[in-house]
Amino acid sequence: MNGTVVFDPILPWPVIWALGGAALLLVALALWRGLSGWWLRALALGVLLAALANPALQEEDRAPLSDIVIAVVDESASQRIGDRAEQGADALASVEAEVAALPNTELRVVRVGDGEGDEGTQLMTALSEALAEEPRSRVAGAILITDGQAHDLQLAPQMPAPLHVLLTGRERDWDRRLVVKNAPAFAILGEPMTLTLRIEDQGRAPASAGESADLTISIDGDEPQSFRVPVGEDLELPVTLPHGGMNVLQFQVAASEGELTDRNNAAVVQINGVRDRLRVLLVSGEPHAGERVWRNLLKSDASVDLVHFTILRPPEKQDGIPVSELSLIAFPTRELFVEKIEEFDLIIFDRYRLRGILPTSYLENVRDYVRGGGTVLVAAGPEFGSADSLWRSPLADVLPVQATSRVIEGGFRPALTDVGRKHPVTQGLEKLAPEGGWGRWFRQIELTASSGQVVMNGAGERPLLVLDRVGEGRIAVLASDHMWLWGRGYEGGGPQLELLRRLAHWMMKEPDLEEEALIANAEGATVTITRRTIGEAPGEVTITGPDGGETALTMEETAPGRWSTTWDAPEMGVYRLAQGEQKAVIAVGPSAPREFEETIASGEKLAPIIGPTNGGTIRLEDGEPDIRAVREGRVAAGRGWVGITPRGAHVTQDIRVAALLPGWLYLLLAAGLALGAWLREGRFGRRV
Repeated sequence: MNGTVVFDPILPWPVIWALGGAALLLVALALWRGLSGWWLRALALGVLLAALANPALQEEDRAPLSDIVIAVVDESASQRIGDRAEQGADALASVEAEVAALPNTELRVVRVGDGEGDEGTQLMTALSEALAEEPRSRVAGAILITDGQAHDLQLAPQMPAPLHVLLTGRERDWDRRLVVKNAPAFAILGEPMTLTLRIEDQGRAPASAGESADLTISIDGDEPQSFRVPVGEDLELPVTLPHGGMNVLQFQVAASEGELTDRNNAAVVQINGVRDRLRVLLVSGEPHAGERVWRNLLKSDASVDLVHFTILRPPEKQDGIPVSELSLIAFPTRELFVEKIEEFDLIIFDRYRLRGILPTSYLENVRDYVRGGGTVLVAAGPEFGSADSLWRSPLADVLPVQATSRVIEGGFRPALTDVGRKHPVTQGLEKLAPEGGWGRWFRQIELTASSGQVVMNGAGERPLLVLDRVGEGRIAVLASDHMWLWGRGYEGGGPQLELLRRLAHWMMKEPDLEEEALIANAEGATVTITRRTIGEAPGEVTITGPDGGETALTMEETAPGRWSTTWDAPEMGVYRLAQGEQKAVIAVGPSAPREFEETIASGEKLAPIIGPTNGGTIRLEDGEPDIRAVREGRVAAGRGWVGITPRGAHVTQDIRVAALLPGWLYLLLAAGLALGAWLREGRFGRRV
């Protein structure tokens, strides 16, 4: 039971206050005039004002509510280091027993695991959500069982009661970790970039840990290289990417005896290798309608440096003038084909014929350039079947075709071969055809393919586009000079720019256009594996995890020449994939998981949040603390104990309201007091 006096005024409060002021003036006037009954008059007026205020006694029947203590248990990855999980479990059992022994007190337990992605430990988020589910008037305290490494401190809630930390871990703990300070998303091929690494010790590192450590570095899972590097100093590491596309760099520091974990001894960096400028040499044998196709394609790309020469002298003109005297500027043949030939990424011969401008030794250099890793594209016209054809030069040693000297005139529609539907250069081009199919071409050089892959056929299903690999290089032959008709939109045209773009990029060895490739992409923990091939169906792909365990997966065909599957990685780290001769490396998760950036248990981060609540931090290695009840505003933690503040919350079950005095009694009292004042001042009183 709980009783209080409440008022239900008959008149508005401003009116009552105004009447009270008037009554006060009357009493003051009576006192000034020396009336002996002034105090009786004051009491009578007070009784009348009380009657207008209408006081009443309100009685409540209350049922007490239990106090609530919230325990947030950190079960993130860093809490699984050493014996922290056992410490946390023992501490929770102790808290449950202590709270159960307190009268009228309940315990709410909230468990916090690893956040999605790389969010780290969301300790304050869990505490805020737990507080939101309970009436704040009942919360008597909160206890965090954690290593103190929370990553959402900015979301700490306002606490209505003491907040305490029961700290896991050991005071003597130490750990060594590898930090990659700057890792670019991409880098230019052939140019060194600088990565900044740092190996640092946290906690109480013993002298036996040493001032240097063994560091191994590997790229794409190749044989690692070992180095001895200092601890606690920034290390500038120059790296040159070996190939275009994604390069996976893995750094590993040897584990030291006694350190907490080796999960942060490794770091993985994925860097996309891109070309700075593509240097292309275009040699046009004579002016023709398709010459502008190549020039427009290459000049439209700002990343291409184009060197273009067109030979204007017609072959039938015989006037005895030396070739060296026919150009406005000297044709730098020696500089281009001897001194700087290795600097070009692609050489295109567009309807070129042998005229003595390029000596045989220069064409031999082009042949050796291809075998050494260069790329050559031959766009053939009628001259390819003549006596001065490139096919009759030293370049024939690397050409994948043989000419029959026949030129086919007449309309035909280019078509993809079975291999072409699988090859990334031409795969899916049919979907880009206009309504009614691709437009026709009207000239083709008859060729027979001696090697490589025929990806497009022309008239009579004769080879139209042939691709081949020679040594470390690549070569392609296009047996027509009428591709420009697609660009002009003749009969609807065709995917001219897309085909030429893919062809040029394949010859530049872009990884996305490799016909035999094993590709892995990761989104979160989900890995998508794709196998491209122009051969038979591939077998199973074998995945080797960070712990050395292997998993075999079967892939399904999703498009001609494309097989894929998805797989959920069980943990973060570097995974190696192998299928036949194809290999790939994929990093799942960040280069350094946030949970293992700081592994030493410490209450420093949480101290600014705990301090204003009068809470405290207790190390569990010193023993589980007792839980006591303390008054609000008092210090709530001490040696071996933590305190909660009983809230005394209740729920009202019934309310009864009764007037303090009946109305007739107010009237009787006021009349009696007024009569007493009259009698005192009239018959029985005297003036003073």
